Amino acid sequence: MGGPPDRLPPDILVDIVRRRCQRLGVRSVSAPATEDHRLLPPSHGFLSALRCTGPAIIAEIKLGSPRIGSLAGRVDPGAQARLYRDGGAAAISVVVEPDAFGGSYELLRDCRSESGLPAVAKDFVVSSRQIDDARSAGAEAILLIASLYSAEQLAAWASYARSRDLVPLVETHGPNDRAKLAGRDWELVGVNNRDLRTFDVDLEHSIAALPELPVSAVKVSESGLDSGIQVARLAEAGFDAFLIGEALLLAENPAAKLAELVAGRPPSGL
Repeated sequence: MGGPPDRLPPDILVDIVRRRCQRLGVRSVSAPATEDHRLLPPSHGFLSALRCTGPAIIAEIKLGSPRIGSLAGRVDPGAQARLYRDGGAAAISVVVEPDAFGGSYELLRDCRSESGLPAVAKDFVVSSRQIDDARSAGAEAILLIASLYSAEQLAAWASYARSRDLVPLVETHGPNDRAKLAGRDWELVGVNNRDLRTFDVDLEHSIAALPELPVSAVKVSESGLDSGIQVARLAEAGFDAFLIGEALLLAENPAAKLAELVAGRPPSGL
């Protein structure tokens, strides 16, 4: 990917957001009215789970994506959630967007119950109802995609999430996204390694972005990770947590793959 350009969100993201707005009956992406920007404490369940010894793996469950198609019938969400629990994942990520990813808040509720792990709801937030529903379904954190908002809107959505006791995980792609973080404190900030226009992955993007991330935030590298060596390299560079989905969902032996990622090294004997 080599550092994604700073321009408007890609067509696929625009289309997903348009459909999300239609489903929820809102005209466009705006932001709730809020003035409270206090951070959630480090002892918050989701944040404390990521401050574990060794790489903190946020293991993802989704039922499909525009890139890989449907996973319905190929992935048993409950079994996958239990595997993540037993395999040492620090938290889970559940994609709840229904049209492009086949998700739902029921999926989130079930996976949260099966795993017992703190969960982040991955959605394309255009309505406060989504944040309320995520909280009701048992989430402890919610994804906010920075490219969808102005800096002021992003801060307002983060504040609303905190008011519902949800940690905002702010996902960034390029320098313009990270510029929106300036002047405020943040608990949890991610760098997405996948270019949503081409689907190409470049892990060097995470490393190059580190100097632009808030020093005090828990730092997450997202997408494209599929080996313990990659996790170890990014951890050494300064990342705290690693959101990993397809490498686990599509693995022939997901338990062994998770063990490799949690250990931050290749399987023994390699």
